[in-house]
Amino acid sequence: MTLMQMQRPVGELLRDWREQRRLSQLQLAVLADVSTRHLSFIETGRSQPSREMVQLLAEHLDLPLRERNQLLLAAGFAPVYSQNPLDAAEMSPIRAALRQLLSGHEPYPAVVVDRDWNLVDANDSLAVFTGLAAPELLEPPVNVMRLALHPKGVAPHIVNLTEWRTHLLTRLRRRVALTGDPRLTELYDELTVYPCDLSATGGQHPATDIVVPLRLRQEDGELRFFCTVATFGTPTDITVAELAIESFFPADDHTAQTLIRMRSGAAGARR
Repeated sequence: MTLMQMQRPVGELLRDWREQRRLSQLQLAVLADVSTRHLSFIETGRSQPSREMVQLLAEHLDLPLRERNQLLLAAGFAPVYSQNPLDAAEMSPIRAALRQLLSGHEPYPAVVVDRDWNLVDANDSLAVFTGLAAPELLEPPVNVMRLALHPKGVAPHIVNLTEWRTHLLTRLRRRVALTGDPRLTELYDELTVYPCDLSATGGQHPATDIVVPLRLRQEDGELRFFCTVATFGTPTDITVAELAIESFFPADDHTAQTLIRMRSGAAGARR
């Protein structure tokens, strides 16, 4: 959200979020257990909401912590949620938990990303993807969406690029709708113009598939992955709330054995 948006009256911001969530005043009033008249007065600026009311409406609008702070500021209140850099002393348990998750997932790739899908941390096995990308795409900050779909990134090696691209763009579009962040809108617009043969689906899925896999073309044959996404429960810090751990698992025995061999070879080379 821009500085101009932050300086707008809280009522206007609440109305914009309500409309973005496709809720009527009556629907939001019922969810928050307030009168439609009072909500209308807040949106038009005839009534100034209390801190508790701002937090209540933000909760029922399902706003991320960052946007809740901005609403509080617009209403004249101090922010409630902290935003500590990940390298701060008080974030030491968070860093340790992330590192344990990443290390424990070896020899399979795992990555930690922030709200904008910028790389925060990764385990060594992510090299199965980064080793396919041009060096300029690995210059910080590394955006994993761009890394995946850029024509100099992983995209040319993805057998089912059309469906994997659709999967990633759908996730990004949902994040844009959730946050209203113009930076994510710019990223979405950038990614959608990358070349992609929309007729290339990579073939039909076997009847045994229970998830859409990421199918990666390699010298050792096709590698197949599925992905899980994890976040921290009940965060009260913006940085923590915006972190996600994306873990890739082998979807078949060939991929699992190949990753184990790659991990063993990398460990041997370091000795």
